[in-house]
Amino acid sequence: MDIKKINTLGDLIASGYQSKNIKDELRTNLRHKLLAKQPTFTGVHGFENSVIPELERAILSRHNINLLGLRGQAKTRLARKMVELLDEYIPYVTGSEINDDPLHPISRFAHDLIAEKGNDTPISWLHRSERFFEKLATPDVTVADLIGDVDPIKAANLKLSYADERVIHFGMIPRANRCIFVINELPDLQARIQVALFNILQEGDIQIRGFKLRMPLDLQFIFTANPEDYTNRGSIVTPLKDRIGSQILTHYPETIEIAKTITHQEAKLDENQSSLVYVPNLAKDLLEQVGFEARESEYIDAKSGVSARMSITAFENLISTAERRALQNGEAKTTVRLSDFLGIIPAITGKVELVYEGEQEGAGVVAQYLIANAIHTFLPAYFPKIEKLEKQNEATPYTEITEWFFNESGFELTDDCSDEDYKKILDEVTPLDHLIEKYQPETSNSDKYFLKEFILWALVEYNKLSKERTQDGFQFKDPYAKFISRLS
Repeated sequence: MDIKKINTLGDLIASGYQSKNIKDELRTNLRHKLLAKQPTFTGVHGFENSVIPELERAILSRHNINLLGLRGQAKTRLARKMVELLDEYIPYVTGSEINDDPLHPISRFAHDLIAEKGNDTPISWLHRSERFFEKLATPDVTVADLIGDVDPIKAANLKLSYADERVIHFGMIPRANRCIFVINELPDLQARIQVALFNILQEGDIQIRGFKLRMPLDLQFIFTANPEDYTNRGSIVTPLKDRIGSQILTHYPETIEIAKTITHQEAKLDENQSSLVYVPNLAKDLLEQVGFEARESEYIDAKSGVSARMSITAFENLISTAERRALQNGEAKTTVRLSDFLGIIPAITGKVELVYEGEQEGAGVVAQYLIANAIHTFLPAYFPKIEKLEKQNEATPYTEITEWFFNESGFELTDDCSDEDYKKILDEVTPLDHLIEKYQPETSNSDKYFLKEFILWALVEYNKLSKERTQDGFQFKDPYAKFISRLS
């Protein structure tokens, strides 16, 4: 039966419809998903064995929830995903400001309408997509915004006394009755406003001005908070924390693979970019490693966190850097280069909070350090590790490459050179081919040139080669070339 064809209270009662509160609704639908072994909270990655089980336990326990974590940890995304656990449609009394349940009305409006029309009371159906309310906690939020206040204009228009409860203008929370209500950045909410939530969370009723209202609101509260806010901007008052059933800690992706999945899912690329620019797997790994390096960096405030948004915007910038070069050169296809990573620096500098030492270095320099550290970290995963101390005259896997640069004058890779010139320059360094054939023989042709450039940048990080920034590119040469030229 199409439930949306039921449009009166009498039809609803005749259909045998049973209403339930929102917490039982979430619990029931979650139980069905778990019994059917269906995935919950799809599209949220890396929380399968940590955050999601805790969230499921909180829902089964009918708790209001506080998601506590640093920025960019999918707290709001989790809250929005809870909508998928609601029934597709629920009935409400047509015209009700607070989505009155026709079988259990709580507002004066609904009581009066049902008393007047009985089984002919009109009802409407509310889709689950309309049952999500969100409010960002800011210092200017008032009790009237959240709960309500007396509306003098309504009183004048309806010629009502201020003693009549019909003069009340309901705030966001009563209007979200039978819905999920999210308050983001809870510590930013002033303490006196947090106190106004006590009754709603514990008893489910509201207090507006001098009115003695008993309105058992039916709400699922989700709060989000950043631990940094506790000291920087505010805190959650203890009695409010006591009334929140479960506090769940979120975290950043724990592996490169999970981080890549998130970035690929969230990056906004169009078909032109996807078809024009090829991104080698190593480039994707390096980009995510930059985020991991940032979270461990001595120059960056760990308490502030490094949002997953940094990797997403960095990936978008990386693609755009290669796209711009291809368009300038009139190329129909191009591949990301390691030198393109300079294009991600603006995505890094705006998303990290530097400590004093970082401020002294400068945001741009710190961003370059992070890229360099990522390269340094990844070299041993592809090629033999370069030891800090080596025996004199002992050959290493990289000796042939360093000797090539010692005998040659080095070369310059310009940022915007064509793919043909780029490949021609790297092909001149034949020892690079020998190293790849020996240690990475399965490398595809499309990934090979990125790997060649990666070896050069890595040798720079291990002080085996030197790299200097020119006006429009990078010059690679033997680290001792300038000293030898001076002596000669």
